[in-house]
Amino acid sequence: MVLCWDRFAGGLIVGYLHWRLIFFVNIPIGLVGLFLVYWHLPDYRERTNPLDVTGLILFGSGVALLSYVLEVFGEHTLSTAEILGLLVLSIFLLAGYGFHATRSAYPMLRLTLFRIRTFRAAVAGSFVTRLGIGGIPFLFPLLYQVGLGLTPVQSGLLMMPQAIAAMSLKVTMPRILSRIGYRGVLISNTLIIGLMILLFATIGKATPVWLIVAEVFCYGFFTSLQYTSMNTLVYADVTEEEASGASSIASTMQQMAISFGVASASLVTVFFLPNRYGSNTEQFIRGIHHAFFVLGGMTLLSTTVFSELKREDGDAVSQGKELHGG
Repeated sequence: MVLCWDRFAGGLIVGYLHWRLIFFVNIPIGLVGLFLVYWHLPDYRERTNPLDVTGLILFGSGVALLSYVLEVFGEHTLSTAEILGLLVLSIFLLAGYGFHATRSAYPMLRLTLFRIRTFRAAVAGSFVTRLGIGGIPFLFPLLYQVGLGLTPVQSGLLMMPQAIAAMSLKVTMPRILSRIGYRGVLISNTLIIGLMILLFATIGKATPVWLIVAEVFCYGFFTSLQYTSMNTLVYADVTEEEASGASSIASTMQQMAISFGVASASLVTVFFLPNRYGSNTEQFIRGIHHAFFVLGGMTLLSTTVFSELKREDGDAVSQGKELHGG
């Protein structure tokens, strides 16, 4: 229900108030969350390792710089030489962290966890898949409002079926994973999502609303299954001692993929628009459609990441067995 309200509230705020107020919506929600955590979660305590300051500087700077390069690439505010220089510097910083992490006793992100097959497939697959999926929430409002001429409220309403479908999946997901297994679900589901993104390229001014709602609902169902499957597979073969490090890496990669996904979608859209400031609605819709084709193709290619999984991988999670170390 929170997801549905989030989509609808965004449309209401933009339509009747001011878009800057969107940033204040999470304040009361965050305060309520803090209150619930304080009163209902046990106060677990354990010994923590010292902060990896060097790793934080290397990895944080590298990721931030790479995100900046992707953001300004399509705006043409920097020269080609400047962009290439920043790109090389970001790669150098990230490579420096990789070198540092293998020699630090307490690295910020424990890269040795990637030796575990299920963890490696889940994290790498999540990153690559989200590069395609992550740009869809950016493209839909553009298509609805700029291309189809809908109001922000109407655009928010058309986003709600995805959230409703995501919630409806939670009841059936354990049975799906138990019957088909993580390998079967992730490979087939990624193919379905890629094809559905390609299908979004058919949405135009003549498309009936009920068909858009049906497509978005189905997309929400399968993306929720994808996210939940990838997120739970991360912990299939890690020990209790490794769980904290696995969570840190998985969360970091998810946020990076979301950021890069939006940047990729914007770059692709700008690339296909002949004149982003003077394009008519037909040209704009065509550019969005081409972006859907590219993101759909990226999602289809990400299926190969999950091919290294074995049929029995993840059974400890999907069938409620005792977890074992990798």
